[in-house]
Amino acid sequence: MLHQHHVTSGNDNYFFQGVLFSMAKKNAFYAQSGGVTAVINASACGVIETARKHKDKIGKLYAGRNGIIGALTEDLIDTSKESATAIAALRHTPSGAFGSCRFKLKSLIDNKAQYERLIEVFKAHNIGYFFYNGGGDSADTCLKVSQLADQMGYPIQAIHVPKTVDNDLPITDCCPGFGSVAKYIAVSTREASFDVASMCKTSTKVFVVEVMGRHAGWIAAAGGLASDAKTEIPIVILFPEIPFNQKTFLAKVDAMVKKHGYCTVVVSEGVQGEDGKFLADQGLKDAFGHSQLGGAAPVVAGMIKAELGHKYHWAVADYLQRAARHIASKTDVDQAYALGKSAVELAIKGNNSVMPTIVRVSDKPYKWKLGVAELKNVANVEKMMPRDFISKDGYDITEKCRKYLTPLIKGEDYPPYKDGLPQYVRMKNVAVPKKLSAFKI
Repeated sequence: MLHQHHVTSGNDNYFFQGVLFSMAKKNAFYAQSGGVTAVINASACGVIETARKHKDKIGKLYAGRNGIIGALTEDLIDTSKESATAIAALRHTPSGAFGSCRFKLKSLIDNKAQYERLIEVFKAHNIGYFFYNGGGDSADTCLKVSQLADQMGYPIQAIHVPKTVDNDLPITDCCPGFGSVAKYIAVSTREASFDVASMCKTSTKVFVVEVMGRHAGWIAAAGGLASDAKTEIPIVILFPEIPFNQKTFLAKVDAMVKKHGYCTVVVSEGVQGEDGKFLADQGLKDAFGHSQLGGAAPVVAGMIKAELGHKYHWAVADYLQRAARHIASKTDVDQAYALGKSAVELAIKGNNSVMPTIVRVSDKPYKWKLGVAELKNVANVEKMMPRDFISKDGYDITEKCRKYLTPLIKGEDYPPYKDGLPQYVRMKNVAVPKKLSAFKI
């Protein structure tokens, strides 16, 4: 059962939990959160274009400058100042057009002032719709905002627009942002492996590439797509779900080098030893309190050199993998846009505290449709790689995993090019005049 606001309406106003509100159409708030992707702006495009088509229900759409922080500080962007052409160009532009943030709202009990401030800003700008585009922590923030109606007597419909390169949101078959990262890693792994193969006789024998993925190995798994029946490549994958064993790993790599002359290792940043400690943990924390990772590749490469003596090179895909709109998956772009569009359609139908999802209908031919999930079932839940997606020895993907991944990287959706470079749009990001006093976060 989907959550809806039930109101008793009059001619010009309505009562919600004993409070009188205007029946005038409400404005909407949209914001981007967490690490950006190659297609998060495609979701923004879906949200904005769809909101513009429903002017009878939605007034203006304001974007938060730098995510939810824009709401708390009343730093709003008036998207109506952007042309239809500029908004359409968001579909092929990477990164976050309105700025993102890593900021998680505390509970209502722990920080009531933040929620009171949100209501103050929403009231001042007549905001009745809240669209938050992000991953797991953002789903939690969106859930908390959706509860404002019940807990603080202010009607706000909060819809989460899924996004995460990690592909770790539950219920939805996949997450926008992941397909394009997976495509980039699969392509890069294949290309780099061709390079190593050509040099291995007298030079580099092992190439190590580190990819994102704190707890879930979906991106690392995509590296396995680089090798198939037509193009066999010796690849060893290190998943966060499989405890790292140095002895068996080095034996696997050495066997690959002896058989093929070279080997490519795809290592997830979140790989942990059997003691549960991240290989890449340097003792630093990010804004959400998670371990700041990055550095698994040199650790693994160092082991290969010290124990096996093989010459190596290593690289960290880092921002390159999530910013690579030039080689985005068409499936990913289409789904990102569709979910943004669906979020607005769900809102104008009265839904609250939900997230539109991707439902896989079939693998061959690949077909999908839109679904919907309750936010209470999404927030703070991580979807890991199923064990049957990983080979028995823990270093490769299975056919079942390949069947799941392959459709997600299919199709090309190139941006327009000029003078050899992709042409991306930059928003004017015109500020909405402030009506309230400053607020310290």
